Amino acid sequence: MYPMNSIYDLNIEDLQGNVISMENFKSKVLMVVNTASHCGFTPQLGALQSIYQQYRDQGFEILAMPCNDFQGQEPLDGSQLEQFCTAHFQTTFPLSRKIHVKGKNIHPVFRFLIQQLGAWARPRWNFYKYLIDRNGNVVTFFFTFTKPDSWRVRRTIEELLRQ
Repeated sequence: MYPMNSIYDLNIEDLQGNVISMENFKSKVLMVVNTASHCGFTPQLGALQSIYQQYRDQGFEILAMPCNDFQGQEPLDGSQLEQFCTAHFQTTFPLSRKIHVKGKNIHPVFRFLIQQLGAWARPRWNFYKYLIDRNGNVVTFFFTFTKPDSWRVRRTIEELLRQ
C-alpha cells in the first residue's frame, strides 16, 4: 500500500454502483460518517440531516458511508438503504455503497482518514464523524457518542466554513 497524498485522489461508489470522485467535494467542508441503519445511534441520521440543511448553502457536505462491521447493524443495501434513510430521516446528503471501515478490506477513504489522524481515530463503532477542510486536510473526528448537531461539532463546522 502506498501513502495517499490527498483524499481527492480517491473514489467512492454511490448506492447504484456509480463511481464518484472525492474531488467532487473539493472546496467544501466535508463530514464523512460511517453509518448503520440498525444501530442504537441510527437516530443521528436525523441530526446529520439537520446540520446538512443548516450549512450546505455555505459549502458544507456530508458523505454517509454505511458499514456492516459492527455486529451486523447494516443489513440493507442499495435502494433498501436509500429508502430507509429517506423514509425515516428525510436524508438528502449522499450515501455511498456499503463499505468496510476496518480490517483487510478497509475502504481507502477510511484508510486515508486513519493515516492522517493516527490509529486512535480508527472507528470502533458506527457513527464516527470526520471533518475535512476546504483544502482536503483531515482536521478532526468525533466519537459515536458526540451528536452531529452538538455545539462542539457545530462550532468546528462553523470555524472551517469561515476559513
